[in-house]
Amino acid sequence: MAVSSAFVACPKLETLLNHHKLETPLGRALPSNNRSRRGLIQRARCELSASDSAPNAANISALEQLKNSAADRYTKERSSIVVIGLSIHTAPVEMREKLAIPEAEWPRAIAELCGLNHIEEAAVLSTCNRMEIYVLALSQHRGVKEVTEWMSKTSGIPVSEICQHRFLLYNKDATQHIFEVSAGLDSLVLGEGQILAQVKQVVKVGQGVNGFGRNISGLFKHAITVGKRVRTETNIAAGAVSVSSAAVELALMKLPESSHASARMLIIGAGKMGKLVIKHLVAKGCTRMVVVNRSEERVIAIREEIPGVEILYRPLDEMLASAAEADVVFTSTASETPLFLKEHVESLPPACPEIGGVRLFVDISVPRNVGSCVNEVDTARVYNVDDLKEVVAANKEDRLRKAMEAQTIIAEESNQFEAWRDSLETVPTIKKLRAYAERIRMAELEKCMSKMGDDINKKTTRAVDDLSRGIVNRFLHGPMQHLRCDGSDSRTLSETLENMHALNRMYGLEKDILEEKLKAMTSGQQK
Repeated sequence: MAVSSAFVACPKLETLLNHHKLETPLGRALPSNNRSRRGLIQRARCELSASDSAPNAANISALEQLKNSAADRYTKERSSIVVIGLSIHTAPVEMREKLAIPEAEWPRAIAELCGLNHIEEAAVLSTCNRMEIYVLALSQHRGVKEVTEWMSKTSGIPVSEICQHRFLLYNKDATQHIFEVSAGLDSLVLGEGQILAQVKQVVKVGQGVNGFGRNISGLFKHAITVGKRVRTETNIAAGAVSVSSAAVELALMKLPESSHASARMLIIGAGKMGKLVIKHLVAKGCTRMVVVNRSEERVIAIREEIPGVEILYRPLDEMLASAAEADVVFTSTASETPLFLKEHVESLPPACPEIGGVRLFVDISVPRNVGSCVNEVDTARVYNVDDLKEVVAANKEDRLRKAMEAQTIIAEESNQFEAWRDSLETVPTIKKLRAYAERIRMAELEKCMSKMGDDINKKTTRAVDDLSRGIVNRFLHGPMQHLRCDGSDSRTLSETLENMHALNRMYGLEKDILEEKLKAMTSGQQK
């Protein structure tokens, strides 16, 4: 039975008691009634707050009861990495809009999430296609419940509705997911590069933020490495996989490479598809183009969105004149009748000699803007949506093959990350063993110095101090070597963890580690 919220000043201490169903050193279960449990927790809290003062030997503190009880299981159980997410694959845009968290609010969100009872670390990945929260949770079930309730509170969406659309992944599955996301395997356009930049931004914003801790920050940094490696080793981002990008790619394939920079580009229609064609042309290095449209407003908006590129506007009644001055014509209007027929194109002068004098018409409109009869003109070539679909399909098939190669990389990197997490288990033991040895050294040094009297000089004092440090360091060298592991060798890692548990048992270090965790919990709550 949980202690009432009105009483508990340190919820994470109560969390620990509830989660592990602690027993007293005599083997009896902790009292189930609130009054008795309140007494034990109150004594534990007082012990923590007075930890710097002299201990009261007359009483057995609640903290000692915790340290000697089943609570030490807590130091042996590793917290879980959990992702609670909604993406374009699982939730409608209306819901993702309400859940979205602006980048400037990520630090605040991390702080609020880490204030929840079962959450130790957190990160937020919020883009137009996904809203994912990554946490290090003391308890999977309770952590998911608390984060989902927090999402409901911040978005105004009922918990039941979030649960219908969310996905949950734990530990290795969560690791594999963020690696796939960073590699572009979870994107609508397989292998797209924008998501990797967004993952990098999570790390950049999280630097120095309390709660963006070692495990979660390490996960995202490793995800960046994976994203880079997948794109480098598989070249998954190569090849157009949308109609607009395929249109640009096909046009450049048909042009001599030497003419790519000088070819005169004309785009007819400044709607969504026309705008995408312009963006893909700019991405390929085109710095000047002409756009024919009914009104100039859309062209002005595109010009403002893409600075540094010369985008000239021509009205619709200048379409044929503009086509006469172009080498490549892209059409993307909603016209139900063809804009170009054989008689229109026959009257146009040949294209630039540098591209062979043949004008290219790339028609991405349905219904078609360029009649098939234009192909009968010797100085013209027409490509329509069906031609582009072949390019897109071929590139998609190629990307799927590369995605399979990427999965091999992701599996390898996931194993490395899990091994790295395992290797972190020894860090508290290393620190505690050093502190334990230092306490013994200082105590024995004081005894030695008191026996030597007050008349010893500084040189002798320093020599004795150096001698004691040298002995301790030589003594610790062997155990420390057997506690250090980079996680790359599973056999070595297994031996390292066995060594860690043996040292913890021999020197009672697990109790010290538990005390440190409890103090960290209470100090975090007080802040």
